[in-house]
Amino acid sequence: MTATPTPRVTIKDVAARAGVSKGAVSLAFNRKPGLSEATRDRIFAAARELGWSPSTTARTLAGSRVDVVGLAVCRPARLLGLEPFYMEFISGVESVLVERSCALLLRLVRSPEEEVGLLESWWRGRQIGGSILVDFRADDPRPAVAKRLGLPAVAVGHPSLTGGLTSVWTDDATAVAEAVRYLAALGHRRIARVGGAAELGHTSIRTAAFDEAVGALEPAARAWQVATDFSGDAGARATRTLLAAPAGERPTAIVYDNDIMAVAGLSVAAEMGLRVPEDVSLLAWDDSQLCRLTRPTLSAMSHDVHGFGAEVARTLFGTLTGDGPGSHPVPTPVLTPRGSTAPP
Repeated sequence: MTATPTPRVTIKDVAARAGVSKGAVSLAFNRKPGLSEATRDRIFAAARELGWSPSTTARTLAGSRVDVVGLAVCRPARLLGLEPFYMEFISGVESVLVERSCALLLRLVRSPEEEVGLLESWWRGRQIGGSILVDFRADDPRPAVAKRLGLPAVAVGHPSLTGGLTSVWTDDATAVAEAVRYLAALGHRRIARVGGAAELGHTSIRTAAFDEAVGALEPAARAWQVATDFSGDAGARATRTLLAAPAGERPTAIVYDNDIMAVAGLSVAAEMGLRVPEDVSLLAWDDSQLCRLTRPTLSAMSHDVHGFGAEVARTLFGTLTGDGPGSHPVPTPVLTPRGSTAPP
């Protein structure tokens, strides 16, 4: 007995399921303007239900390679693999791309100049339909390049850094001020910050906010700031230097710009015979499983990094279709007190 072949699902079937025309389905999958977000979502849902996706070959031959989003990161490969922030952020981006039958093209670069060349190569070679740009610096060259190329892009960074590109960001200055006020409320008046790379724009924003927040404390407080490369080794070295001073001269609280450095700092405190939080309080940025697995657990400035990545991807698609939300912040990181902070 010969089995009846299963009919092949076509774009006409997707259109019928979604209650739209075939042209509307084409508009949705080619990221063209002319559809509401609700209609676009309905079309994507119908395609998923029917197991249909457009032919990548046909779309490439048509000169509209919109099924790939580019992301270049200027970080060492070893550090990127260890840093929970980027793993969570990328998983959030991917959660949106998979809904739209898109892929992420991820590359590690060694400098902003290398990334500029990569963006030009990707766009001129029709390898990507848009890009996510991260880790902005002062006078960053990428906004001008994206505008010159006509490359659809979303910048992950404060608008003061991103040259007029559509931007999504966290309010780091407010979060830093909250961290300092919390430690001061516990009674700390010698507060240090182990920051990230000094050339990064968001590091500069945090540095200025920390100085301002500590300067506003009454009674007056003493502050230290150390720039690092975000690695655990650099965080450990900075912590060792800060805690090597005599008891009355060293910080009683340290804020770290990521969770890896905070975990390293916790190990250094134990190595030096100091108790956390009795002798020194520690506070991490970018709450993660690492913060909850240490003993004591690390207090942290928490935000939904996965959701942040997803929102950036959604904003990029809105930029591609012309009906997105434009530049906007995501919720400010909030303080999550745990066992690593206490009065001095």
